[in-house]
Amino acid sequence: MGAGGFAGASSMEMKRNMKVWILWVLLAGAGPLMAGPDGQLVYDLRQSRRIALSDLAPELRKNRVVVIGEQHTDEGHHRAQLRVIQALVQAGADVAIGLEMFRTDSQKALDRWTSGEISPREFEPIYYDNWNYPWAAYSAIFEYARTQKIPMIGLNVSRDITRQVARGGFQSLTEAQRGQLADVTCSIDEEYMRYIRSVYGAHAHGNMNFTFFCEAQMVWDAAMAVHSLEYLKAKPGATVVILTGVGHAQKGAVPRQIRQRSQVPVVVLLPEVPGSIDPKTVDVQDADYLLLDVR
Repeated sequence: MGAGGFAGASSMEMKRNMKVWILWVLLAGAGPLMAGPDGQLVYDLRQSRRIALSDLAPELRKNRVVVIGEQHTDEGHHRAQLRVIQALVQAGADVAIGLEMFRTDSQKALDRWTSGEISPREFEPIYYDNWNYPWAAYSAIFEYARTQKIPMIGLNVSRDITRQVARGGFQSLTEAQRGQLADVTCSIDEEYMRYIRSVYGAHAHGNMNFTFFCEAQMVWDAAMAVHSLEYLKAKPGATVVILTGVGHAQKGAVPRQIRQRSQVPVVVLLPEVPGSIDPKTVDVQDADYLLLDVR
């Protein structure tokens, strides 16, 4: 549309035509790939390409477990997690949200939340009993689950157990404590120890015994895997979306524990963190997709 297209038009018509022209210019300059209504782009690590999340959702839906990593304090990561959940719901998936942030013994409280039986004011103290990071960072995910009646699953174990394992090893747990772990086992191998060193660094464990530190991380990973698979056994048509820190989300952690126990298809999405988690620093050994521009 040239400038002559506005000749003879009324003031109101000119304003309307100008808006259309500006929109046309913006769309023309956006390039061939549009991100869809949610605006979220994803980088496919296997095919080295960008794709709109809305276009990727039908492919993601084919998986029984979708693991989405996060840096706990980054609200952009939580917004991206919510977009993935929304895209899966819109694609027709029967979604359940698995939470690193909640222990299994808080499941009744989560059920009351999603059913609308408990108010946000009543729920917040329960949230903080489970997790140390601000409620505001996660509240949109919880509110969406509540509105859509999406089940939320507590995947974690007692902090006392992981602390004890980190200090005294898995062997230090009492029979009663092991009874809380259901089918969670802990067998550290060199591959897992290399993974922990690569993700957390050689000094991440501070003054702890490094093997015990690895065992504590594995208990965490294994618990999330076991409890997700238990849900899928009860709900064969569901897709569990696991929300967890990037160290647990990568293929060497929770997904590895799932693979050792089941053949269910698993996909991993990590948030892009330039210089740390980007197409130059991670590959298909770490994840399947990167959520782009999530700051």
